[in-house]
Amino acid sequence: MDERKEHRPSLRATPQQLKELRTLTVAVIHPDDSDGRQLTQQLQRIGCRVRAVWPPVQSIDRDVDVAFVAVRPEILSLNMDWSRDEDAPTIIAVVNYENPTIVEVVLGLDAKAILPSPVRSFGLLSTLVLARESHKVNRALVRRLKKVEAKLLGVRHVADAKAILMKAHQISETEAYDLIRDQAMTKRTTTEDVAMAIVEAHELLSISLPLRPPRTE
Repeated sequence: MDERKEHRPSLRATPQQLKELRTLTVAVIHPDDSDGRQLTQQLQRIGCRVRAVWPPVQSIDRDVDVAFVAVRPEILSLNMDWSRDEDAPTIIAVVNYENPTIVEVVLGLDAKAILPSPVRSFGLLSTLVLARESHKVNRALVRRLKKVEAKLLGVRHVADAKAILMKAHQISETEAYDLIRDQAMTKRTTTEDVAMAIVEAHELLSISLPLRPPRTE
């Protein structure tokens, strides 16, 4: 057996976070200067699909996973609400100086990391990975919060619907819930949806119409 092969160190599996980088579409919203070219080249070396964008845009393609944004005077007056959308890409701000206005813009972009200028190859990979992980954790928390809020709203609707049925039909709370559940099974939907329909119908029927003025002969 070849001793060189026998003593050759085994290759370790690439972490999932690093594997993901080769699937990313990255928008580099940056002037075509030394920083912009350095950033584009380094991202391409990492394996990302890179799109250079300048001047700044007020919307971005939906398939963009990460956006490096040069925080320059040119973007201060732009409406970049896309950076705060639910499905917004991971934002990494590229800054060449600091002052309160720049910090305010970075916060407004909901950036997950900052890359200082001049751009260097060292630190870019870790910044990208950490920003992506932070972004994914944040989105997962937002989705979980929305599910909890929807569940709580559904519980409230069920409670309100039971109260409506109990008063309307003079039945117990258990019987009211059984009615809601039976309707949900019949219509193949959730008890929350049936409850919301009952509440909305009750509110609609409870609207008092304005009285017509008496007719004069």
